[in-house]
Parts: sequence; C-alpha cells; structure tokens
Amino acid sequence: MSMDREKQLAAEAAVELVKDGMVIGMGTGSTARFAIVKLGERVKQGLKVKVVPTSEWTRAASMEAGLEVVDFSQVTRLDLTMDGADEMDGALNLIKGGGGALFREKIVATASDRMVVFADKSKLVQHLGAFPLPVEVNPFGWQVVAAKIAKLCPQVVLRQKEGKPFLSDNQGYILDCHFGVIKNPPALELELKAVTGVMETGLFIRIAKMAFLGDGENVVEVVPK
Repeated sequence: MSMDREKQLAAEAAVELVKDGMVIGMGTGSTARFAIVKLGERVKQGLKVKVVPTSEWTRAASMEAGLEVVDFSQVTRLDLTMDGADEMDGALNLIKGGGGALFREKIVATASDRMVVFADKSKLVQHLGAFPLPVEVNPFGWQVVAAKIAKLCPQVVLRQKEGKPFLSDNQGYILDCHFGVIKNPPALELELKAVTGVMETGLFIRIAKMAFLGDGENVVEVVPK
C-alpha cells in the first residue's frame, strides 16, 4: 500500500464532513491536493461551498478544481479547515510548515470552528520533533533571530531554494529547527513566539479537533487524548 494511497483515503474521508453552504479552509501540500480534487468532484455534483486557501498554490489548485475561492475580506468565520501535518502526537499537537505555508495555515485554522487533519499513519508519533520545526521569521535581522533560537535548539538551518533563501507567500524566511524531541510543545511555542522577529511557528497546539489517518486500505479516526 503506497503512502500516497493512504493520504488519498484520509483526505477523502475528511471531505465527507463538508456540508452544503460551508466555508472551508483548505490546506497546502500533496495530501491537500487529494482533498481539493475530491471536493471539486462533489461541487460538480451540486455541493455549494466557499474555500479560503492557505497559500497561493492552494488558491490555484482550488480554482483549477472548480471551487469558489474567497478571502477574509468576504468571510471572517470558517466552518471547517482541512489540512495535512508533518507530525502529530496523541494530543493532536502538530508540526506543520514543511511546505512553507505555516503562517497562513495557522491564521485559517484558528479562524475556523473546527480543524480536521488528514495524513498517512506514519505522521502519528509519540513525541514531536523528529521532523524539523519550521519557524517563519522576518528577513530583516534573521541572523539575530536564528542566534536566539539556537539557544533553545541544537541545530537551526535557514531554508534554501535554488541557492537562495526560501521565501514564503508572506515574504518571510523559514528557519528549520532540528530539536530531535520536543518534550513540552506548548511551552516551546510560547518561548519561540516571545523572540522578536518570529512571525509564526509550525507548532499547532490543540488546534486540531480530529485526524483521519490512512492505514493500508483503512482510515483511522484520531481524537485528542
């Protein structure tokens, strides 16, 4: 069973939660693409929804699938956000931002009545931190910010793309922070957010209300412990 198939099954299970008239926050990345395609199929069958995208990539993919795309000038409350995760623990604390969209993803998720996560089963871990934690920072003085974060983390790496610093949709830089094990995610979130120059972190603390995990041909529902 391929990981892509597990992602697809999980994403399609999440899309089953969508009801007519909802405003949906849509995540970014390979697993989100499966949800966008499935939601597009349901819209063609008559479902009426509006989608708030979490990235320019999501905006383009949603429009290609025939979805009605809106932004926060048109809506301020979302019924449901569906998104993937790079890691999740049993409390459904997440690490997100592997694709670099964590800032918008968190704004959309926290504006929603409910956030539902979809992923393959490998994303569920005992402790967060094996996946490097993305932290978005302002490019001005990023070296100073990185030095402060380095006091908390053994390895801090500026994300690169084609030999240049990776730029998010918000024109921010991403520091990938290799913690190994994050023993207290809520405390670390507070510490990182207190560093001047940090725009947002990829720690999503108790924001997700449910996860769908593809496990072979089955989908397992996970709720926070």
